[in-house]
Amino acid sequence: MAKNITTEIAVFGGGCFWCTEAVFKMLKGVISIVPGYAGGTTMNPTYEEVSSGTTGHAEAIQVIYDPEQIRYEILLTVFFGTHDPTTLNRQGADVGTQYRSIILYSNENQKQIAERFIRDANASHSEGAPIITEVKPLTAFYEAESYHHDYYEKNKRQPYCQVVINPKLKKVQEEFAELLK
Repeated sequence: MAKNITTEIAVFGGGCFWCTEAVFKMLKGVISIVPGYAGGTTMNPTYEEVSSGTTGHAEAIQVIYDPEQIRYEILLTVFFGTHDPTTLNRQGADVGTQYRSIILYSNENQKQIAERFIRDANASHSEGAPIITEVKPLTAFYEAESYHHDYYEKNKRQPYCQVVINPKLKKVQEEFAELLK
């Protein structure tokens, strides 16, 4: 008899969703990743609209995970460890509000955990730049167009994947080896 799996949803924006999708797909306990748009006001936005910076949305990923296998705190650790949460509206060469660092919580528990995580990180690194990741409620998540799904897997030879995504994946393999599938 198959075991019933209880799942939860986490939504993160850490710059380009191609990167965050590739990173989180590597983790044990992550069941699926959906790239999309969240945190803004435009209903059913397109990639072109979000890229213009006028929708208020960030490129984000919806992480469906098994909390029995991976805790929300661990997802936060990987999230903060694989992007720069100290830069406003920027990740590397990607600039604009659509690339901001954002956590969109789906319940009060996630909100409290995320806020405590940021507070503790800022307190323990008083000499570095503070984490400025936005923490706000998830009101809507809009799935990205199909060509954004599994982008890294389908485009490993593209320069962006080799220059930007590959180093992130290598970092995850080195720093979070015990969490990998």
